[in-house]
Amino acid sequence: MLVVETILKIRRLSRVQGKSIKAICRELGISRKVVRKVLRSDETEFKYERTRQPQPKLGPWRDQLDGMLLANEAKSSRERLTLIRIFEDLRDLGYEGGYDTVRRYARTWAKERGSVTAEAYVPLYYAPGEAYQFDWSHEIVVLNGVTTTVKVAHVRLCHSRMMYVRAYPRETQEMVFDAHDRAFAFLGGACTRGIYDNMKTAVETVFVGKERQYNRRFLQMCSHYLIEPVACTPASGWEKGQVENQVNLVRERFFTPRLRFKS
Repeated sequence: MLVVETILKIRRLSRVQGKSIKAICRELGISRKVVRKVLRSDETEFKYERTRQPQPKLGPWRDQLDGMLLANEAKSSRERLTLIRIFEDLRDLGYEGGYDTVRRYARTWAKERGSVTAEAYVPLYYAPGEAYQFDWSHEIVVLNGVTTTVKVAHVRLCHSRMMYVRAYPRETQEMVFDAHDRAFAFLGGACTRGIYDNMKTAVETVFVGKERQYNRRFLQMCSHYLIEPVACTPASGWEKGQVENQVNLVRERFFTPRLRFKS
C-alpha cells in the first residue's frame, strides 16, 4: 500500500523539482507503475482493503528479539551472528513467524539505534518562496462582555517576512487546514517548505533528530500544496524564531490593550 508520505515525495519530486519518472523510481526505489499512478491522479491517499487481515507473529517476541539484537551488537564484528542465525535461534525458542518479519523489524531497530543525535540547524537565509513558519498563540479578548481565550494562527514567510494572522476558537486540525488555505490565498501561493513545532495536529511521534511520524491527514494537506514539512527540534524555538517574534509583535501591537468584540 502506498503511504501518504511516499505520495508526497513523488508529487514534490515531479512537480517541484521537475524530475523524470525514471529518476523518481531510482531515488525512491519504487516501480514506474506506482509513480505513474500517483502523477496521473490528484489523490493524496490511495486506500486498499485487505480481503484477509494478516496475523502478526512477532508481537510477544519483540522483547526477546530486542535482547538478541542488542547482545549481538555488543559483540565484535567477527563474533556477530548473521540475521538468519538470529532468526533460527528465535525459532528454536518457539517463534512461528517468518524471516521477513524479523528482517523488517531488525532493519527498523538498527536504523533507530544508528540515528545521529547531533543537533540539526535550520538555515537563517531563505530564498524567495522557499519556506514559511507556522505557529499558534493564545490571546485573551472580550467577546460580548465575556473574557475569552482565542487561538491565533500565525504564518510568516521566511524571505520577505510577510505575515498572515487569523483567530480561531480552537486548534483543531480543521482550523489548521483552514488557516493554511486562507494564508496561501492571501499570500498568493504556497512555499516549498513549511516549518512547524511538534504540534499534535501535525506530528504523531517524535524520533531522534529530525525524524518524525506525521499525522496522515496533515501529510495529505502537504501533498495537496506540494509542501515539504519540517519539524523543529524539541525545546529549540529559535528554529522558527521569525514566527515566534511575530507572535510577540502581534500581541503587543494588536491584542494590547485587550480587544473587545460583539461576536
